[in-house]
Amino acid sequence: MATMDRNALYEELNAIYFKYKGIYCGTDFTSPEVIDAVEHMEIQDGDVFLVTYPKSGTIWTQQILSLIMNEGHRNGTEQITNIERAPSIEYNIYNVDFKSRPSPRLFSSHLPYYLMPKDLRSRMGKIISVSRNPKDVLVSFYHFYKMNPRITCKINWEIFIDLFISGKVLSGSWFDHVRGFYTHKEDFDILFLTYEDMKKDLRSNVLKICKFLNISLDDKAIDIVVEKATFKNMKDDSLANYTFLPNELLNKNKGTFLRKGIVGDWKNTMTVAQNEMFDKVFKEKMGDLPMKITWELNEETAS
Repeated sequence: MATMDRNALYEELNAIYFKYKGIYCGTDFTSPEVIDAVEHMEIQDGDVFLVTYPKSGTIWTQQILSLIMNEGHRNGTEQITNIERAPSIEYNIYNVDFKSRPSPRLFSSHLPYYLMPKDLRSRMGKIISVSRNPKDVLVSFYHFYKMNPRITCKINWEIFIDLFISGKVLSGSWFDHVRGFYTHKEDFDILFLTYEDMKKDLRSNVLKICKFLNISLDDKAIDIVVEKATFKNMKDDSLANYTFLPNELLNKNKGTFLRKGIVGDWKNTMTVAQNEMFDKVFKEKMGDLPMKITWELNEETAS
């Protein structure tokens, strides 16, 4: 039965994804030509790129950056969704005209370092990279896949773990993505943040972002950014929670784009054996890097 489930899932995934230059992409909203064109995208000095592996705090950080960079977003005078404020350079769903956007421009991307615009690799523009511990990414990605209306067969948890570890999911391997930016950090003007550190102390990370972007906000404005970027407030914010996406893209009857927003949720899903296996893989793939991973967090002490 497991073999049948696996084969059926592979067939469906092969129909809706394509592999290109080491990563998997959705066929609906991008193409090899679009991804190739990204490399030659014209960069302006004020450009800011939020780069994440999927399910690593992308929407959360979009909200934070939108609040920092746009007074109209902070004071509620502008009703612009975050997907419009920070469009994806490889999945431009709403066909935003990048060239006509006023500076400073904000973009999002799940692309690996080697597919990012060439000028960024010459330290033009700025990159904010947000990473999240891969066990929580795995669980969140699993629930995200279950919301895909084009996947009709049941997604088995054990099979999905195999897909994730082997990089046969959207955007490819978490390990390759995170390692790539970390080991090529000298090529970019880049700020590294982690989902877990943002959960522990959001305000200090907002200040860190402001400093990196050379944006000066007074204490009152910082307070507004922090308050409007809490998970609870974001989940109720129609500009930030992605409820505006149609069910043809995400079946909201099977879940929500913003699910729990906690650290350590993997403990509620992974078995002891699965966790031990994952730890072994993590050590093999990432053990040589001086990276500190926060696997769990006492949410009561987090701001």
